[in-house]
Amino acid sequence: MARMQPYFLRASMLVTLVALPVLVLTQSGGQVSDRARQLHDRAIVVDSHDDTTQRLVYDKTFKIEARNTNGNIDIPRMREGGLDALFFSIWVPSDVTGPPAVKKALDQIDAVREAARLHPNDLLLATTAADIRRAAAEHKIAALMGMEGGHMIDDDMRLLRDYAALGVRYLTLTHFKNNNWADSSTDKPAHNGLTAFGKDVVRELNRLGVMVDISHVADKTFYDALAVTTAPVIASHSSCRVIANHPRNMTDDMLRAVAKNGGVVMINYHAGFLSEEFRVASEKKSGNIVAKMDAMSKKCGGNEACTTMEGERIDHEAMMSGELPKVSWEKIIEHIDHAVKIAGADHVGLGSDFDGATMPLGMEDASKLPKITDALLKKGYSEADVQKILGGNILRVMEQVERVAQGGGKAPTTQR
Repeated sequence: MARMQPYFLRASMLVTLVALPVLVLTQSGGQVSDRARQLHDRAIVVDSHDDTTQRLVYDKTFKIEARNTNGNIDIPRMREGGLDALFFSIWVPSDVTGPPAVKKALDQIDAVREAARLHPNDLLLATTAADIRRAAAEHKIAALMGMEGGHMIDDDMRLLRDYAALGVRYLTLTHFKNNNWADSSTDKPAHNGLTAFGKDVVRELNRLGVMVDISHVADKTFYDALAVTTAPVIASHSSCRVIANHPRNMTDDMLRAVAKNGGVVMINYHAGFLSEEFRVASEKKSGNIVAKMDAMSKKCGGNEACTTMEGERIDHEAMMSGELPKVSWEKIIEHIDHAVKIAGADHVGLGSDFDGATMPLGMEDASKLPKITDALLKKGYSEADVQKILGGNILRVMEQVERVAQGGGKAPTTQR
């Protein structure tokens, strides 16, 4: 969730690659080479962070099985974009704590599980890497869950175990504010990283086979988590700080540390995390944009699904009118490329923040995903490395985390 304030079916037969790729017009309206389309269809494409859960719970007009005119995610557009697996975010604002936060979290978990139950021909509730592979083989989309903010465990290890039993497969240690045991990247330090209880949370996540997510955490919390964990970590939706200087992004030293740990950094598509120019301008919004935001707040009240949809629309209109700098989808490729140069191709993946952030122009929804494959091939990436970035790396990390939980000891740090 990037709030700054407040398949087609897989091809049954592969066609022979030709020396000169043919450009094909996708249903999403963008040109993608025939080679890229074939590779994208062969790959298992995984997105580690998506906020459509808010729409499932709070948007009574939203139907995930139908093509929607707003937002970024629904089954038709996921299929068009070849998206095989999606982590639905279980998110509650940082200032909602205690039993109310737990109730909201359980409502969202139930909504994801119900979506899979009601649409069994399209969605498969998944909790393991093997489940994701099975869903792809059955031409279904794997629906997974990640919990975005440690405050939702209410300082109760038993509740953490309950969430894991219900299918949550990663925990983002903090959100935009500190909790009682960990410092956030966007709050004033209160604990000097992780408290003793926070370190115990990391150990329990390892034992449960739930991935430790270090997106949103303060730099000291990041290094504390890496010092404690015996399994690879993920950054479920973070980009590169050297390109866009937001504390939510990863420094080069952090990228190297994740690589050494064997983890993976999933690149976030939010315009403010991709573009330094957009980030600075967005923090200085004024005039017409502020007026629209104020009107939107009154219209939406406390409905987060409405706030996100309307906020993205306002930002897109501002980009198109020149009130905010234009951010193109190619910035995603720039961040992927930088992360690969620093951490290596085994340690980079995709964590869009769809339905929770302002998407760059040209990546308005999941149907546009094949453009990423095409762009990486054009930059000279090998097909094997592209497949790792599209989903292979996060599958490897899931398998290693599962092995650690099963008593396999510290997982290996590189992909074989």
